This record gives sequence, C-alpha cells and structure tokens, in this order.
Amino acid sequence: MTYPPPVQRLLALTGQDLPIIQAPIGSAATPELVTAVCRAGGLGGLALTWSSPDEVTQRVTDLRKALPGKPFFANFVLHFPCEGYDAALDAGVPVVTLSWGLDAARIARAHKAGTRVGVQIGNAAGARRAIDAGADFLIAQGVEAGGHVQGTTPLATLLPQVLAVARDIPVVVAGGIASPAAIQQAIAAGAAGVMLGTRFLATHEAAIHPDYKAALLAASSGDTAFTNCFDIDWPHAMHRVLRNSTFTTWEAAGSPRPPHRPGEGEIVFRQDGSDYVRYCDMPPGPTAAGDPLGGCLYAGTGVSDLDQIEGAGDLVTRFGAEIRAGLSKTHREGPTP
Repeated sequence: MTYPPPVQRLLALTGQDLPIIQAPIGSAATPELVTAVCRAGGLGGLALTWSSPDEVTQRVTDLRKALPGKPFFANFVLHFPCEGYDAALDAGVPVVTLSWGLDAARIARAHKAGTRVGVQIGNAAGARRAIDAGADFLIAQGVEAGGHVQGTTPLATLLPQVLAVARDIPVVVAGGIASPAAIQQAIAAGAAGVMLGTRFLATHEAAIHPDYKAALLAASSGDTAFTNCFDIDWPHAMHRVLRNSTFTTWEAAGSPRPPHRPGEGEIVFRQDGSDYVRYCDMPPGPTAAGDPLGGCLYAGTGVSDLDQIEGAGDLVTRFGAEIRAGLSKTHREGPTP
C-alpha cells in the first residue's frame, strides 16, 4: 500500500518502515525493547539524558551492531546537562530527539554528523521555533500523554495548529494513543506518525515492575492525573501518572507543597542498591522492593486501550498490519462522511 504523503516523508527521512515510534520512556526503555521495535519496522530509542559520554558511546555502538542498517534514536531532555549528546553523534546515532528545550547549536552539530533531529513541542509557537532552529521533524505532544508533559493542549486541538505551521515538515503526534484505530485517526488528521509511550510500557521488554504493568492493564483513562505531585529530582514539570496511594493521600490533604506533603522523606521502594523516597520521579523498576505501587506510575490516557502484555516486536508487527489494512480500506472506500 502507499502511505499518505506526510507518512511517506517521515519514513524517507528516518528510514523506518512503519509510522510507529517508541517513546523514550526513561529508565523503562531497554536495548532489548529498542531492538525489538526496530527489527519489526518501527523506530525505537533510548533515553540517554542522564548517561555519561562513555555509557552513551557504548549503548549507541551496541545498538548499531545489533541493528545493522536500521535506524534508532537517542532522546535528550534539554532541561538537564545532557553530557553524552556529542558522544551519541560521534558514535553514529542515526536520529536524536530533543524535548523540554531547544538548542539550535546542538541541532546543527547533529546535522553535521549526518543525524536527523526531531523536536518535541507543545504549541504552535514552539513548532515555529523548532523549525527555525533546524528540526527535521516535530513531535506534537498533547496533554493526554503519560510521563512529563511539555504543554497543556489536547492533541485534537494541537495537531491542526502545528500542521498549519509545519507545512512539509513531518509532524509526529504523542498523547493518549495506544491502539491501531487511534493511529489511523491521527494519520487521517494529517500526522506523519505516532509516538507511543504507555503502550510500550505494557511489553515484556519494558523495565518496570510487574505490579506496575498489571496496574496499567487494570486502569482506564479516568485513573490518570495531570499533576506536579511527583516532582523530586525534576521540579516544576507537570506529568501524567496513575492515581495511587501517594497521590490520593496528597490530594486529600489539600495538595500541600513540599516539604509538607504526607509521608515526605519516606522511602517508598528500593532498587539496584538505591533508596527512592515518596514523591520522587523515578518509576519502580523490575527489582523494586517495598511499595512499588506507591511510586511514580507514569501513564497516558490511552491506558484504557491496553489489553495484554506482549513482546514489543509482536506489538509493532500487529499494529503495523492493522494500520495498513485500515488505511487500505479507507483508500478503497473513501473517508467516512
């Protein structure tokens, strides 16, 4: 089948086969997850913001060996120093994505290295600035997204505003998308592709606690909250999470500011030799002990569409087949009036 022109432009730009991108999802994104996504035709990526240059070099090198000829990306959150950014370029990362900030000099360095750059934005003004700074594609993040959220606009409102600015620049959308039907709807509205975060948390390869995965399967969109509750280590950044015991206790107390929140300073779980206190922004990993479900449980409103834990490659393959079938049917029959 032939994809719509915006999708074709994205695929030609990045080299991926399907208009599906795995969100970086912080510590939950593993090399195994990225490899599975990319081998199935999507674009997978690692969150390398907090990694040292040596660690970044090793991870990018390992992925290039595991994925010969296939694209993948490294994400950098510009709110933080991103000490490994240049190391990723030197190691030959095919694509980088930037969020929570804009740096034209870093974009220029990426282009000099032959690396494509996607920039996450939350409104039309941000889109204009990103394009002026040299972004190859945009990631329009709606307020429905899980994790840290740059903007406050629902995706259905945001996308047409960004498309009006972007013109021929591909626009990837993120926020509340977790099913083939939602992907087809986004593409029909003009998106070049989608970025899925919460859906990839519900995979075997995602490095989160089993109880967290089970909570995702049991949740609906109404079980998420857009809040600044879990702000330790990343203050002043709004985020979307599952409502849990920590959140509801804090909310019932009147949502007090730190250091006056209920249970402030308590260790909520331990993992990999480190203690994590209540209200920290770290989600519970596979080895978390204590009260993992009292930690930060990122989730977008698309959580309602999660129905199983499966391999990331199987997920991408299944979604890709359903997307192609749906788009082919629409092409044959025309859009629904």
